[in-house]
Amino acid sequence: MASLQDQLLNAGLVDKKKAKQLKQELRKEAKVRQKGQTPLDDSKEQVKRNLLEKTERDRQLNKQQHEVVEKKAIKAQISQLIKMNRIKRERGDIAYQFTDGTRIKKIYVTEQLQKDLVNGRLAIAKLGNDFELLPSAAAEKIRQRDPQIIVLLNTYEVMDVDEEDPYAEYQIPDDLMW
Repeated sequence: MASLQDQLLNAGLVDKKKAKQLKQELRKEAKVRQKGQTPLDDSKEQVKRNLLEKTERDRQLNKQQHEVVEKKAIKAQISQLIKMNRIKRERGDIAYQFTDGTRIKKIYVTEQLQKDLVNGRLAIAKLGNDFELLPSAAAEKIRQRDPQIIVLLNTYEVMDVDEEDPYAEYQIPDDLMW
């Protein structure tokens, strides 16, 4: 008994080229079935996975770019706040020392500026390699954006004195320099 393909060829319904092509497709499908997967489902799933991965990568890249732009905007705001609110200081005779990270820095201020720094009315902010004096309100705004810019902002708190403290009579002077 002849195969269906042979019968169709003899009847003239199919030419040899079409028959050969059908035979190749049948062999491919048989191989795929032996492996346990269908070719259409596998390629569709692969396309979906690739599309999901691409959208996730794009989302992460957009997020990183947005963060970079946001950081630049915050730096510009901080720089503008410092430049607008800095207090012009004359070179004073009093050396005011403060810490910048692990280093001890020194700026020379007048007596009034020193009192304002000690009482928390003024703050010291770092702008590049320089240090600027700012009012405490401006320093708080800057601290909200980036706390590392504000090097010194004293808070003046009234402390309760313990009655049994033997050193209660000895007050620490405000102008004590270390």
